[in-house]
Amino acid sequence: MREDSLPHLRGRQREWETLDRLLQSVRTGQSQVLVLRGEAGIGKTALLDQLCDRASGCQVARAAGVESEMELAFAGLHLLCAPFLDRLPTLPDPQADALRTVFGLRDGVAPDRFLIGLAVLTLLAKVAEERPLICVIDDAQWLDRASAQALAFVARRLVAESVAMVFAVREPADDKILASLPELTVHGLAPDDARALLEQARPGPLDEQVRDRLVAETRGNPLALLEMPRGLPVEELAGGFGPSRWPEVSAGISPGIEESFRRRIGALPAQTRALLLVAAAEPLGDPLMLWRAADRMGIGPAAADPANADGLMTIRERVVFRHPLVRTVVYRSAQAADRRAAHLALAEATGRDNDPARRAWHLAAAAEGPDEEVAAELERSAGQAQARGGLAAAASFLQRAVALTPDPVRRAERALTAAGASVQAGVFNAALGLLATAEAGPLEDLQRARANLLRAQARYWQTRGSEGPLLLLGAAQALEPLDPGLARKTYLDAWSAALFAGAMTRGTSMAEISSKALACPRPEGPPEAADVLLDGLALAVTGGRDAAAPLLRQAADRFSGDGAATIQEVVRSTAAAVMVWDYEAWATPLARQIRIARESGALSVLPVALDVLAQALCVAGDLRGAALLIAEAGAVTQATGSRIASYARLMLAGARGREAEARTLINVTIAEATAAGQGCAVQYARSATAMLCNGLGRYDEALAAAQRAAADTPELFVADWARIELVEAAARAGRPETARAALDRLRQGAAAAGTDWGLGVATRLRALLSDGSDADRLYREAIERLAPTPVRPELARAHLLYGEWLRRAGHRVAARDHLRQALELFGEMRMDAFAERARRELATAGERVRRRRVDAFDELTAQEAEIAQLAVAGRSNPEIGAQLFLSPRTVEWHLRKVFMKLGVSSRRELAGALNATGRTAESA
Repeated sequence: MREDSLPHLRGRQREWETLDRLLQSVRTGQSQVLVLRGEAGIGKTALLDQLCDRASGCQVARAAGVESEMELAFAGLHLLCAPFLDRLPTLPDPQADALRTVFGLRDGVAPDRFLIGLAVLTLLAKVAEERPLICVIDDAQWLDRASAQALAFVARRLVAESVAMVFAVREPADDKILASLPELTVHGLAPDDARALLEQARPGPLDEQVRDRLVAETRGNPLALLEMPRGLPVEELAGGFGPSRWPEVSAGISPGIEESFRRRIGALPAQTRALLLVAAAEPLGDPLMLWRAADRMGIGPAAADPANADGLMTIRERVVFRHPLVRTVVYRSAQAADRRAAHLALAEATGRDNDPARRAWHLAAAAEGPDEEVAAELERSAGQAQARGGLAAAASFLQRAVALTPDPVRRAERALTAAGASVQAGVFNAALGLLATAEAGPLEDLQRARANLLRAQARYWQTRGSEGPLLLLGAAQALEPLDPGLARKTYLDAWSAALFAGAMTRGTSMAEISSKALACPRPEGPPEAADVLLDGLALAVTGGRDAAAPLLRQAADRFSGDGAATIQEVVRSTAAAVMVWDYEAWATPLARQIRIARESGALSVLPVALDVLAQALCVAGDLRGAALLIAEAGAVTQATGSRIASYARLMLAGARGREAEARTLINVTIAEATAAGQGCAVQYARSATAMLCNGLGRYDEALAAAQRAAADTPELFVADWARIELVEAAARAGRPETARAALDRLRQGAAAAGTDWGLGVATRLRALLSDGSDADRLYREAIERLAPTPVRPELARAHLLYGEWLRRAGHRVAARDHLRQALELFGEMRMDAFAERARRELATAGERVRRRRVDAFDELTAQEAEIAQLAVAGRSNPEIGAQLFLSPRTVEWHLRKVFMKLGVSSRRELAGALNATGRTAESA
């Protein structure tokens, strides 16, 4: 595109070419995302204006962050979505209800913040079905956090929706929320373009030296070039006399631009300045709200005329400032008393019943000092703020209430409450500051104990490191004489933190935590499921599996049948289920809770639950299903920006036996987890290494890895899994005594549990260490026990070991039968290393075996495979999108790629293709 076709964008050929390509892509059905970065006045808003002007055939939605309302949740998102709210009935009910709640259109509990992002994605995709949609978000550095998170979520999930999202961000800015999105940095104009713009904007004589100095000091910033000369005497511009008093331009808000706007605003009549201030404090751009507030201040309509004549602000369908920087300068340059008056007028104009939360926020901004009445209203509004913006919004209201509370006792209690909300919202630094405020006031012993607990939680959840167990243990001990019930919950938190830190736990140990937890008195009345779980886990560490098995089994059963348990509680209870070798109690309640979480939109709790269920599928040999759950968990963590280590990915890599892929993952995990003090991840990685090497037949290496994994937190189930590998590796490496020692400990836990899973594995390993008729009998018993269980890899390994033993004993015909069954099972499960081991053994037994043919399904990506299986399971595109955080349009786009790769043209043919390769939708 030629530069002369862009009369308002001199020197912006490169930037406009990028935006023009963006427009062309959106018009052809591709989604686009771009973040424009640059200092204030550099031309980002002008580029956005030009984009909107030239978006013919497209719909345009605009929003802008406003500094004064950064703490009001979803204010920016509401601006962007307001024109499309009539489409809410077309969204899935959970998504529509989530948006109605956060936009104040209905009452309800706080929806998951990522459900809100998914709802916005679906809404924008619906709008774009009519015409391509361009979403423009200016001053994104001042978006409230909730809006920024939702919009970043949408931006990262766009694929084929005909939606473009263009953000403008002021530099320097700490906007990690938008990190990793495509960027374009907008620099100052080149000297020739800067001079031409200055001459075009400033008719009349202009001294060449003055012009060059303006160009140099503004560094080509267009707004500075246009604004700084305004109001300067003619002689300074024409003759070069006295320009030394001009301020230099710095990064961020240019003092020169700010001073220019301040001069222009200061020259306006007092009522006009007051009207501008009210408009700056009211970010919705609602003319009716502006005039209601102005009326309360005695400001008439004529006050708008001078601002309109000077081009600073126009009032039509919306209130619009000439440039976002004008709003900033108006608000920042006003006297504190004037700002308070503007906010008070806006609070009165809002009304108590219209929007209580916004009214309370304006009242807080209008307060001259501590004010209990306003603090109480903020506290009451925190609930509504939470419903609309989650815990972070509630924490902001409570934090403001703390600042306005005059009574020291009430102030300390409110600070504790605000700190609790901040911890739950993940705003840890704010929480620590509020705790310091609380502890500076008069606290009772229980309040101080609560403060210790919140500090421990904040510090642990910030790092998930090795010092967390000690912090939580100290908090539990402080709570014990004051609130035994809360103390026991904290002991369970400390135990879980020690599980996570594993052998790297500092300052305490799982044994110490368990001993102190068992000594803590229970509250009166029947024990809750969490109490039984704590006692069972603690006793397993201090007294062994024999003593703990009844409690562990009871806890697993309680959580399996307790429909009121939360997904977090069920995830925690799976440790008990695995310790008693109860597969159903492990997988079934988790699958139920995940289904509920998906349906309700509780997305933030899904990744850990999905990972734990994926571990269960690995143990069951459903590696394809495990990979799909891992991919889903990855989609959540990618969309939410969270970092959660995937233990299931390690298990999957060890079971698949693809060495290069597994080694890379294992090595990276061990390095990162060691640096972070996350010992459990290291233990999982070593256990996976042992399984990988056993599959490859590298028994010495498998033994070394298994011994280290079994020694790390040996009381836990991961150590049991490592002992399975240890016994086989030691037996094959000629270390029978080492194998027997590990088997003795494994048998003890399996016997206490009494399930076919545990007893079948223990019997298989006993057979491995036996001879003659004893070995033959034990192998048969192991196969008989394992055959009806869901744990197919253990059955396949029993057939493999029995077949290897039979071949070595000279029973080649019988050996081939078991080796053939092992090969078939390993092949179906895609346990490639073990399958190759079975194939080699079968060939040695005298049978010619073809290598497995790679089927077309293996060409699909994890996401394509998951979409394919969900489609075969009968899920609609909207249902698949809701589960995978995609728009229905993107689901359709992926399905077309799946059809092409598999050579089918319909869902019915897709079902046949999956069945032909042995892939069903059951695990999805």
